[in-house]
Amino acid sequence: MPRSVNHVASRARRKKLLKKTRGYFGSRKNVWTVAKNTWEKGQQYAYRDRKAKKRTFRGLWIQRINAATRLEGMSYSQFMGLLKKNDIEINRKVLADLAMNQPEAFKAIVEKVK
Repeated sequence: MPRSVNHVASRARRKKLLKKTRGYFGSRKNVWTVAKNTWEKGQQYAYRDRKAKKRTFRGLWIQRINAATRLEGMSYSQFMGLLKKNDIEINRKVLADLAMNQPEAFKAIVEKVK
């Protein structure tokens, strides 16, 4: 009895992955094993970098807050310490946005904690 192989399903599976690798360079887009390895590695990078993105944005917010507080004659750590001491709960994302787009509102917060 001949071996039964479902070519329709396996071809569809390969075609689905090759469709995802369109636009890749060279054999990465059309050679099955190379394309599969490239796509899997890309998924690993995507997972890793979703986590790293959060870290880099937090660093950016801290730099922006630090720059704005230094204009007011205070360091970032002093400012954050005074915020906690005065029970003002504003996250770094909002503080950085205020520092960049509404400096007068940020200045008012600094004056309040001084």
